[in-house]
Amino acid sequence: MRRISQRQWWLWSSAVMVTLLLTLGIASFAFPGLLSGNESLYSFRLDLAMRGLVGLVLLFNVYTVYQQLQIHRIQNHLSDQVEALGKMEIRTEEVYKLAVLDPLTGLHNRRSGEQRLAQEISRAQRHGRPLTVLMLDLNGLKNLNDKFGHAAGDELIRHFAGRLSKAIRGSDLAVRLGGDEFLVLLPECKPDEVLHVLGRLKDLNFDYDGQSMAFSFSAGWTNFNPGESPQDLLKRADDALYVNKRAARAQEELRAAKT
Repeated sequence: MRRISQRQWWLWSSAVMVTLLLTLGIASFAFPGLLSGNESLYSFRLDLAMRGLVGLVLLFNVYTVYQQLQIHRIQNHLSDQVEALGKMEIRTEEVYKLAVLDPLTGLHNRRSGEQRLAQEISRAQRHGRPLTVLMLDLNGLKNLNDKFGHAAGDELIRHFAGRLSKAIRGSDLAVRLGGDEFLVLLPECKPDEVLHVLGRLKDLNFDYDGQSMAFSFSAGWTNFNPGESPQDLLKRADDALYVNKRAARAQEELRAAKT
């Protein structure tokens, strides 16, 4: 685009220069004739000069029109290229979202989360840094689906995903594993620091169809042990999740029995 602008500037500069030269050329023929007094010779020379100058003007105009057409063609070509690049960027972004992100929540999907987990394990192993894996499971999703339909369940999952994204740091990664299960990778985080994340997820309320409903989740977490595989780390976190889930269910049953 800069070259095109320079080319247009050159054409306009050339047009101004040609106009000035033509003016000077006509003047150079006019003034000697006025001074010599030989009107017939002056008229003949002026006629030849004017014809030559007119021919030069026509040639220059043809050249200018040709250059303008070339510039217009190049501009159209560049415009098409820019439009094609814009469409390619949109398609690339769409492919990225399909490959990496969960379509319902916008969080990273299972495959992307597993790839990132392998990278974080490698980094923790190499630098001796802490890495904690947190797994979460929404409670009561099946009952919500049975009562209000799957659209309500999807809305709850989206709502929780939004709260989860706000509760973690920029260096952390929230992943939807599928259904109502979530995974959070917490690099540079010790297990006891997970409570800070969970504390930001208190008092969860969900509005649907004009009703406000409280909901809860179960959580389990563990830290990375040197030499551990991603599968083993996830299994330990999953085991911790279900231990906590069973303990919470037992407490609820105990409270219900007392009442």
